[in-house]
Amino acid sequence: MIRKIISINSVVVVLLAAGFFIYPSIRAGLDIRDPALRQPGIPKAAWRLYRNLTPRYARWAQERVARGRAEGMAVNDISGTEWPLFGSVFYLWGIENLQAAWEAGDHSAGVEPKVFAKEAIIAASELVIDPKHAAWVRKHWGEDYLHRENVFYRMLVIAALASREKLLHDGAHLDLLRDQVESFAQELDSSKTGLLDDYPGECYPGDVMAALMAIKRADAVLGTDHSKFINRALRAFTGAKVTRHQLPPYMAGSATGFPCSEARGCANSYVCLTAPELWPAQARQWYELYDRFFWQQRITAAGYREYPKDLPHSEWTMDVDAGPVIAGHGVAASAFGVGAARKNGRFDRAFPLAAEMLATIGELPNGVQAMPRLLSNLSDAPMLGEAAILWQLSIQPERGLPVKTGGSLPAYVYIVLLSVFLFGTWRILDAIWTFREARHPPEPTVWTPAFQVFAWGCLMLSAIAALAMGRGLIGIALLVIAVMLPVVRKNKPTKEAETWPDAKPAPAANAQPTHVIDG
Repeated sequence: MIRKIISINSVVVVLLAAGFFIYPSIRAGLDIRDPALRQPGIPKAAWRLYRNLTPRYARWAQERVARGRAEGMAVNDISGTEWPLFGSVFYLWGIENLQAAWEAGDHSAGVEPKVFAKEAIIAASELVIDPKHAAWVRKHWGEDYLHRENVFYRMLVIAALASREKLLHDGAHLDLLRDQVESFAQELDSSKTGLLDDYPGECYPGDVMAALMAIKRADAVLGTDHSKFINRALRAFTGAKVTRHQLPPYMAGSATGFPCSEARGCANSYVCLTAPELWPAQARQWYELYDRFFWQQRITAAGYREYPKDLPHSEWTMDVDAGPVIAGHGVAASAFGVGAARKNGRFDRAFPLAAEMLATIGELPNGVQAMPRLLSNLSDAPMLGEAAILWQLSIQPERGLPVKTGGSLPAYVYIVLLSVFLFGTWRILDAIWTFREARHPPEPTVWTPAFQVFAWGCLMLSAIAALAMGRGLIGIALLVIAVMLPVVRKNKPTKEAETWPDAKPAPAANAQPTHVIDG
């Protein structure tokens, strides 16, 4: 029985190594060769992600709204309150980009995106405007949360409903969309500084700029025109309102308009994604400054820093907006830097960033991207990372901006892909050797064999049940634990065995010599 278990484990290890190491490294290597990473167009990786993500996103969003879990979230639970909403907006923006590509003649998807994704579009937009998902901002702003500052949430409402109307033309919630566009534009325009708070005492200019982009997009579906207001709104991001690097700050005082912090990569990438639709000339200047003060090539990787190069003690840190900061590289800054570079026509920057992203995400055979899933909130926003990547890879250059191609693969890409592939190969070869050894006697000696066989069976059955119920992470974890059993006991050689192989036994003391007599 022990030999059978070891043989089954060997087969499982081969399958796990192939699925989690060999396939992702080969898949990434092929994706990186896509010309659409180096020039305008939708990469095949984005189309594939869209097909795999869409049905999962629809189910998740519907179930989350039905459960009403969001109503009990604490106001300081950022990943539980904010992430489900802006992940849904990221998804909707990604679908908008794919639909635009379809209408421009790219029919790689086979079915029109707005048709295939209709259920997910509705589910994502309903989640954003669900009153229970607004519980945390209601605690901040009171019952008039839809008409009093609250920039971040109201921006998401406008963005989600504008995307839905543009894609489906179903007229859903148009009164709410029109109310939010008009009331927010009026409130922001009458603001002394052109800024409003996300939360009381917290103003993030990047979110104000995203709200302006959402209003402009809403104009296209409502038939309204806020172009003059948007032109005036530039006042909040220029002159004395910028940092010493002439970039909008990460945080500012809404009452004074002055920066409360340095410019940061996570905010800069966001600004450089939204500004080209609002003020193309100004956006181009901001991107050039961002590239000058924040781009770096270090520890084999290329990317955008979270903090300026001349800011001390900023190489290794982490927070909820920036994610990990590794040797200065900002994970969020570089991830959203893919879209910022593509939006500004800078494919010489977008290509190495996208290649690093594809080498890191670990796309599995079922289409799930392992690393984005692990870095998301598994309970409240499990598909945030994948939705963000869909949006980033589908962004196209703003019309009228010059396109610059080029860029080379950083050493990081080769190191990661080769390491992952070789590790998977080693595990497969080791499992094959173990399988062959298990077929030959003697039977391995194990500690408490009956208990280990029972535990192995329970783990295997639990893993199969978890996988069947769609609990992939739990199922894989149980499989990994199961293949560690049984623990084999190493037998120590006995003293009798510790003799030279060719030694002959000594004659007995009373043994008589033997004579051979002829005749």
